[in-house]
Amino acid sequence: MRVLITGITGFAGSHLAEYLLAEQPEVEVHGTYRWRSRMENIRGVVDRIQLHETDLRDGAAVHTVLARVRPETIFHLAAQSFVPSSWTAPAETLSTNINGQVHLFEAIRVLQLDPVVQIACSSEEYGLVHKDEVPITEDNPLRPLSPYAVSKVAQDLLGYQYFQSYGLKVVRTRGFNHTGPRRGEVFVSSNFARQLAEIEAGVREPVIHVGNLDAVRDFTDVRDMVRAYWLAATRGKPGEAYNIASGRGITIRELLDTLVGLSSSQPEVRVDPTRLRPSDVETLLGDASKFRADTGWEPRIPLQQTLADLLDYWRERIGSDAGA
Repeated sequence: MRVLITGITGFAGSHLAEYLLAEQPEVEVHGTYRWRSRMENIRGVVDRIQLHETDLRDGAAVHTVLARVRPETIFHLAAQSFVPSSWTAPAETLSTNINGQVHLFEAIRVLQLDPVVQIACSSEEYGLVHKDEVPITEDNPLRPLSPYAVSKVAQDLLGYQYFQSYGLKVVRTRGFNHTGPRRGEVFVSSNFARQLAEIEAGVREPVIHVGNLDAVRDFTDVRDMVRAYWLAATRGKPGEAYNIASGRGITIRELLDTLVGLSSSQPEVRVDPTRLRPSDVETLLGDASKFRADTGWEPRIPLQQTLADLLDYWRERIGSDAGA
């Protein structure tokens, strides 16, 4: 089976490539990357995958890659995925995420390919969630509260539209928060872990800078998340949308407390106004019972282990940088 992962050099893309190579030996793994993509995430697997330099915003380039690879399964993970950046660059976020997916779908249609396409949508689509709507099911209204969330709603609905209009075998996964080793440092769990690792190493004052600590989030380990992507593509029903979530919510304050408990430091916690968003989603707690029923997926890795692995990842990175 030929598989194409868009954004293979990213956080989830690199973990998905590792999962496929380790657990699905029959799969031939291809991936797209941009010329400026950082390659360290795939350093351990680069000799076992086939890479294709492609900017998804270039429709002709996307057509060329799909004509060359002719994938049987596509995992569409490439996106501008950092919510705060969507506030400072809303047009770029919308263009990258929406047009990139349109180019992918149009290439599939014009080339008359018939792959299963898993789209990595987001729990951010739900946005404003009322207290009586928790845990969130797939039937909950979509009330996006950021330009990023709007772009993911558009990707989600485009997936449904192309399924209905052209029969594209699109499976939409609405992933709730996921983290683990190699998570980008701009994301909250990884940012906290990096600050703690720097404090431990003595290269940062014993102060950890934070934003909104009261938001409630549902965290899954990235290694469980990419296994869910595979199950979505192989057992999910085309046309359907699926929540992927642990079903357990914690505040960002509790997340921070857990990381501090894993650390040898006891830093001062200081709110940084620049880390606060114009509008924030108060609660994202998912109900993944529909996905579990259709695929048999269950999260396996406890959050404590996920955060310990994430902190160790940053300890190693900070240690390597200090020794360079």
